[in-house]
Amino acid sequence: MSNELGIALRPQPIETSTGVRVEVDGVDDACTVLVEAWAHQGPPKAAQRHKVLADAFKLSWIASTLPARPRLILCFSDEVAAKPFQTGRSWAAAALRDQRIEVLVAELPDATRAGIVQAQRRQYR
Repeated sequence: MSNELGIALRPQPIETSTGVRVEVDGVDDACTVLVEAWAHQGPPKAAQRHKVLADAFKLSWIASTLPARPRLILCFSDEVAAKPFQTGRSWAAAALRDQRIEVLVAELPDATRAGIVQAQRRQYR
């Protein structure tokens, strides 16, 4: 996602004024962009959709604790995995738009994508 956005992102904990720490997958140095990433390939199952929505809620909440609202991004690596969170008929997609959380898809090299698919197959045996 760093390449697509043209900024350096790295995993980083963000601490609120009350001392609560939240791990975010990608944050720029100025904390103007927050990204949660999901590498899954293919359509998500129900529990996986809940995980993505929990990530979105985390982004929205931590953004509300910062002095200036950052750009919030859910990053997927597969168009099929992202689709339920992008289509206009999905309540999740509508909620993400209303919360100003962008859904973006990063391109992966074919070898990386194949490795993720293999790992997913091993997990579901």
